[in-house]
Amino acid sequence: MKNVAIIGGGAGGYFTAINTAIKNPELKVFIFEKGKNVLGKVKVSGGGRCNVTHACFDPKELVKFYPRGRKELLGPFHTFMTGDTMEWFESRNVSLKIESDNRVFPQSDSSQDIINCLTDEVNRLGINVQTEKAVTAFKPIGDQWELSFGESTEIFDVLVVASGGNSSVIWNQLAELGYKIAPALPSLFTFNTKDTRLRDLSGLSVPNASVKIIGSKLQETGPLLVTHWGVSGPAILTLSSVGASYLFEKQYQFQILIEWNNEISREDIQEAFANQRQSHPKKKIVNTALFNLPKRLWESLVRHSDIPEDKIWAELSSKAQNKLLENIKAGMYPVAGKSTNKEEFVTCGGVELNQVNFTRFESKLHPNLFFVGEVLNIDALTGGFNFQAAWTGGFIAAQSI
Repeated sequence: MKNVAIIGGGAGGYFTAINTAIKNPELKVFIFEKGKNVLGKVKVSGGGRCNVTHACFDPKELVKFYPRGRKELLGPFHTFMTGDTMEWFESRNVSLKIESDNRVFPQSDSSQDIINCLTDEVNRLGINVQTEKAVTAFKPIGDQWELSFGESTEIFDVLVVASGGNSSVIWNQLAELGYKIAPALPSLFTFNTKDTRLRDLSGLSVPNASVKIIGSKLQETGPLLVTHWGVSGPAILTLSSVGASYLFEKQYQFQILIEWNNEISREDIQEAFANQRQSHPKKKIVNTALFNLPKRLWESLVRHSDIPEDKIWAELSSKAQNKLLENIKAGMYPVAGKSTNKEEFVTCGGVELNQVNFTRFESKLHPNLFFVGEVLNIDALTGGFNFQAAWTGGFIAAQSI
């Protein structure tokens, strides 16, 4: 007879196993990982530096970074959140640092420090980790769980599913047991557009853009980055996450409205134009970058407002002025497709959240079945938030077990 089986050798699985063994050393804890290696996402996160968590210490503020799971995580974050995560690792001699954007990394800038910490704890606590051992099926036997490994089976008192996002074998098993599974969809991606206004602007960014998806209520503000394939940056990534299902239904063909500086009003722009005509009538319009817009962007918007490069402010017609104002405040850009940036790839989807008791991270349908990490339909923006959901879930599941 075995005690606790954990499917998945990732961050959530390891954190659950370690904290379970700490809270009850008499339990026998097993981690089953189908691949050759464990903690793969930890290794590559943050470009190999591991973005452990995010320095947001108010649960009500922290949940705002989770398009799916916002309501469900509020209570759990009052039990274990970012400060607890930092203390947990630092008490095990992993020095952490908070960067200017509030992302938290190891002081060494190496994900190996996090991996070493977790594997050292697993070894110290005698947790049995078995790689290249895939769970092919599982079913309840009374209040216990029978796991199949090919032709062999074993019985466990507790089962923790921490298999990550879009594990078809595990998701199919859960569906057979009556669980509703939201399909896996990309939820952090950039928008592809070949609009000529953005040509040759790659690498340019603005700090206070507003982006709206036409035909929906989806709108976000924040930094926007022009790339060689379209637009990215926090405003776009947030939109892609919040609107993941909607944009999938649209097959990533839609239009966006970009306001290049949402801190200025139309009246502000009209007043600035009038001031330029009065104060600098002979100055070329193309050489007068206004409203804190980057020079290259201003030049492009002027050009695409049908204003010749030699046109001076005194010669600006009402028609051209209105077109320039619209390009600044309400430019329409067609989007055709999406692109994914390295470690930014995240999926939404997984076990529907109304089937889980989030005071314990335990199934409402079956006793002694727990869910941790991306197997749940919870995902967040880039910045350490997805790891934090895994640490929190693992800690509370361990406490419950």
